[in-house]
Amino acid sequence: MKVLVINCGSSSAKFQLIETSDGTVLAKGIIERIGFEHAGFTYTLANGDTKVEIMPVPDHKVALRKILERLTAGSDSVVKDLSEIGAIGHRFVNGGSRFVESVVWNPEVHKDLKEVLDLAPLHNPANMLGIEACLDAIPQTPQVIVFDTAFHSRMKPEAYFYALPYIYYERYGIRKYGFHGTSHYYVSRRAAELAERPVEDLLIITCHLGNGCSIDAIRDGYAIETSMGFTPHEGLIMGTRSGDVDAAAILYIMKKEGISPEDMDDIINKKSGLLGTTGISPDIREIIDAASSGNERAQLCLRMFAHRIKKYIGAFAGFLGGLDVLVFTAGIGENSPLIRSMACEGLSFLGIEVDETKNNTVPKGRETAIHHDGSPVSIFVIPTNEEIVIAREAEKLCGL
Repeated sequence: MKVLVINCGSSSAKFQLIETSDGTVLAKGIIERIGFEHAGFTYTLANGDTKVEIMPVPDHKVALRKILERLTAGSDSVVKDLSEIGAIGHRFVNGGSRFVESVVWNPEVHKDLKEVLDLAPLHNPANMLGIEACLDAIPQTPQVIVFDTAFHSRMKPEAYFYALPYIYYERYGIRKYGFHGTSHYYVSRRAAELAERPVEDLLIITCHLGNGCSIDAIRDGYAIETSMGFTPHEGLIMGTRSGDVDAAAILYIMKKEGISPEDMDDIINKKSGLLGTTGISPDIREIIDAASSGNERAQLCLRMFAHRIKKYIGAFAGFLGGLDVLVFTAGIGENSPLIRSMACEGLSFLGIEVDETKNNTVPKGRETAIHHDGSPVSIFVIPTNEEIVIAREAEKLCGL
């Protein structure tokens, strides 16, 4: 079955057309700077051939039409007709308590999706734009919505409630939801396959380390704890997000500086994290380069970043009651042997023993074991693939 996977941002539309029978990506790409005269359209075929065009793309509906035109027309087409696309799969960041599993779109679902838009104001409205653009462009094709939060829906109340007045949960749904669910789902199952054991039999910790970072504790195949919370801000230090911080410190700064809630939201989400700590960049590669050149703030930042990861690994191993598998994924997790090494240093008492030769020679884009032979805990580097999870969910729910 051919599934078109759509992941819309406020000014972008990423896509992949996937043949679910074997996971082949027939075509993929992104339209960036939607709403501007000089939007960029990058289109890549399965053989790696890539074309980049600059064109006006006033809104997401026009963006989807351009994507569909490219898939079906001209020398770069990969399907003869839109009817060959069996379903469309959409990423939707936060489904709240209403959506605890993937759903097929219908008018009632659409109404309910509108009720949870403000749970992720930077992401959900953009995801909705993608759904509405597809309804406009190819209304006859079934659409499936896959939620980042669904993988965490089996957490127990003691894990997801905050110690705030209960009325705020009742009024506004204030609780921990967790994010990056499709990534944690995918790599945990690939890790089980590599370990040659059923995922339900394993105690797993998955570390999704990219510009956004989160860690999951997984038992019986699903998350029992996660580092992200009501928003993707909680937890680990990230590219531009602070992660865990004393809420009173935020209020103190706001009072001292006369900062509005909107401006503070911008500070903790866009000006903090690796960028705010170093004053250099949100890119871990640039920070590592600066640290190796003697920049003390960059060196401190690396230690802080690894310290927070280590803190969650230790805590989550405690919740799990042991550990069988540790996974690193996403941009930093897949590509930074230094961060993997620093995050695992001193955790041999948990059975985490990194083989530094293996760690330093991980082929780019390859699944690799980096633990010592005979280590009690298997440690894997696994490139994530959220799109194939969305595509296969769409295939499953459409019943084709």
